[in-house]
Amino acid sequence: MGHRGLKASCLPLFVLLLLLAVCRGRVVRVPKGPLIRVVGTEVEIPCSVSDYDGPSEQNFDWEFSQETDFVRIVSTWDSTFTSEEYQKRVGYGDIKLRRSSNDAVELVIRNIQPTDQGRYKCSTPSTDATVQGNYDAEVQVKVISDGLSVSGSKARSSMSLRLSEGDSFKLRCSAITTSPEHTHLHVTWQRKNELTWCDVLSLTHEGKFQPGPGYEERYRNGDIRLDTGTNDTYWLSVSQASSVDEGAYRCLVSEWVRGADSSWQKIQEKSVEIASVSIQRTGVVISTSNVSVTERDSLDLTCNITTDRSGIFQAEVMWYFSASPDATLSDAQVLLSMDHDSVVSDSTLISLSHVDRNSYRLLVRDVDVGDSGYYFCQAAVWVPLHNGSWHKVVERTSAPVSVVVTALEPDYEVFLNASKTPKFSDDPTELNCRITNAHNTEASIRLTVSWYYRQRLRSDDVVTAELLATMDADWTLQLGDRSRERTQNGEIIFSKKAVDTFSFRIQWTSESDRGDYFCVISAWSRHRNNSWVKSKDVTSASVSIFWATQDYTLTVEAVKLKPFFVAGHTFEMTCKVSSKNIKTPRYSVLITAEKPLADQSNPNGTTRIISLNQDSVVRLEDWTDQTRVDGVVLEKVQENEFRYRMYQTQISDAGLYRCVVTAWSPGGGGMWREAVNGLSNPIQIDFQMSGPVFNVSVHSDNPTVYQGEVADLWCIVTTEGMALEPDDMSFDVSWFAVRSFALDREPVLLASLDRRGIVTQSRRNGSSDLSLERISPLEFHLRVHGSEDHDFGNHYCVVTPWVRSATGVWQREPDIKAKPIFLSVKMDVLNAFKYPLLIGIGLATVTGLLSCLIGYCSSRWCCKKEVQETRRERRRLMSMEMD
Repeated sequence: MGHRGLKASCLPLFVLLLLLAVCRGRVVRVPKGPLIRVVGTEVEIPCSVSDYDGPSEQNFDWEFSQETDFVRIVSTWDSTFTSEEYQKRVGYGDIKLRRSSNDAVELVIRNIQPTDQGRYKCSTPSTDATVQGNYDAEVQVKVISDGLSVSGSKARSSMSLRLSEGDSFKLRCSAITTSPEHTHLHVTWQRKNELTWCDVLSLTHEGKFQPGPGYEERYRNGDIRLDTGTNDTYWLSVSQASSVDEGAYRCLVSEWVRGADSSWQKIQEKSVEIASVSIQRTGVVISTSNVSVTERDSLDLTCNITTDRSGIFQAEVMWYFSASPDATLSDAQVLLSMDHDSVVSDSTLISLSHVDRNSYRLLVRDVDVGDSGYYFCQAAVWVPLHNGSWHKVVERTSAPVSVVVTALEPDYEVFLNASKTPKFSDDPTELNCRITNAHNTEASIRLTVSWYYRQRLRSDDVVTAELLATMDADWTLQLGDRSRERTQNGEIIFSKKAVDTFSFRIQWTSESDRGDYFCVISAWSRHRNNSWVKSKDVTSASVSIFWATQDYTLTVEAVKLKPFFVAGHTFEMTCKVSSKNIKTPRYSVLITAEKPLADQSNPNGTTRIISLNQDSVVRLEDWTDQTRVDGVVLEKVQENEFRYRMYQTQISDAGLYRCVVTAWSPGGGGMWREAVNGLSNPIQIDFQMSGPVFNVSVHSDNPTVYQGEVADLWCIVTTEGMALEPDDMSFDVSWFAVRSFALDREPVLLASLDRRGIVTQSRRNGSSDLSLERISPLEFHLRVHGSEDHDFGNHYCVVTPWVRSATGVWQREPDIKAKPIFLSVKMDVLNAFKYPLLIGIGLATVTGLLSCLIGYCSSRWCCKKEVQETRRERRRLMSMEMD
């Protein structure tokens, strides 16, 4: 039953789709009739075709019938289609076809007549594969008489109105229709804009008001209205007329009828020109053009209003000032105003007066430079209304007038001279900028100074001047980048010595200050608002600051006072210094010694011993002999002579001695500036060696040891030549180690033993220890206890011999370095693993015994259970049948 209902509901839908498929075909359409048209007008009847096959461009045939058969009118594809009675009208173009698209045309009939009333049929030749749809359509056209009449004023020609800007005017148009059909009128007022007519305001056939483009705002404000009156009249009222309202005005009336499809159709249109309106513009001008006045004079400007109004009116005037000619009213400054009641705003130095009916005078007294700019006036014309109030009809703004106020410049001259000029670096420089022959420099004028520097170049290149400092009208000093830091440090001073004199001083002039200097004196004028404006600048001639510079020259001569001396005596030499082109020099002296290359105490070869600075302060430099701290003396004998003494000279003091002298000149802020350095000739100290020759060697019976063992090293001294008693010689012994195979690292001091028997050990990081002892006068024993890995390396000793001379003075001999011996430290594998192995076996045995004991105890006491047997009763089973 459900399937049967579903089939029943689908059957009507299938039938509907089948009918649509069968009925689909070509469709020819024309407007729904009847079409009502007015005799003498042009008629357009559209015709279109759709849902067709074949080419996209279709052809159309038009036929006409009044009551009987159709008569052929015109065709788009057959020129012989037209009947004989229509050939003349078609040939003249009174009847024609106008194609609007490939599938649509319009039948155009010009000057339609009552005989054209009837039925019009549009047909299309078939281009379809099968004949389906309709191939023609008919429309009824009804021709009625012309009953529309449009007129303006009673005069036959249009009137001419000449108005003033801001006036109002009214225009009248009459339109009536006697059409037998029910028609509506559409009235439009138009103004001719050059060659085209533009809509002003319309009353549509639907009874709606519609303003034209550009008139919407005025329509909303009520300045443009369309009023209807008796006898079918239509009035256009315009208020506040302006130049855009000039031109010819006409009344355009169209007649509309509602068609059979309820749409509105325009059947005819008529117009009549009503009036020509001209507007006389109201002008606002300033009587004078560009004005130039002198400071302290009066500025007189007149604002003229040009208008042809003869009635009562009042003007409202407002004067503006601006620094730019393109400024708007909102940006400009209001000077003074007068309203239409002749009430003037208050001002002290500015007045506004009414000269005559159309002229207004602005007077500015005691002008200054700040009054230079652009002046313009704005005028508004007010007319009285019937209710006694005033109405503004027009407002205009004049073109700006340029006003230049010439300042009363003070007259003065500027002279720059140097009261102090440097001859050397660090000398002071002082320049004075003076104002002379001053006129017109009363209390309202203030004079300030600006200082400039220009570098001097040998070529003709132009160098831009650098600002050193400038002074504002309020006496504020603004520093330039070149002088800011030095001025803040007090090296440059700017001052005003007198009313007419400004000073510039450099405390310590440097070579970078050499160049040309000039000053600029600025005159400032005070305005009415107590502000200051610069009115004049006068530049002085430049002054050159320059001195000839020569290279500093420094000569140092070293002289040995005692040509012959022996070890233990005093060495003495003097250093004499002479200099050129250095202002008030002071000298610092440094004594250096160049030791032989065999001297191991200073591998660089040069030793700084003692110095004396420019303030005569003595300082020991690299003098490290603690036994002879007072053994060297450096003193100043004269301003350019210095003496060096070294007491109890030793053989290790042999070498070349020099004086290194530095010349200093006074710098800025009491500081000393280094000028030049000089080096003297060398003075040699040489001792004739007649004593024994010492040799040093290192020996070890076993240079390879195991970890934890003792390593023995011997330092053995041997002598050659003259034999000495053991009491006449002593040794300083130092042991060093280089922790590498190739001696490419820095040596490490292990221990030392001086000639007095005092042992000094360096700090060690490992657990091994050292001992150093003297076995005999010429043998020294070093022991390394508990040797470790880091004790390996090349080991050597350095011996410093001391020999007692015949005078009883101990002389130090040059250091002697022994050839290194390599010490190897190996690891004893058996001893290394013996104790860990024994400990492991013992721990394993103890762990096994403990495990056995725990297992036995657990099984004996912890896991034993008592089992009770449950007593069972012996009963016989009962028989199932008894149950």
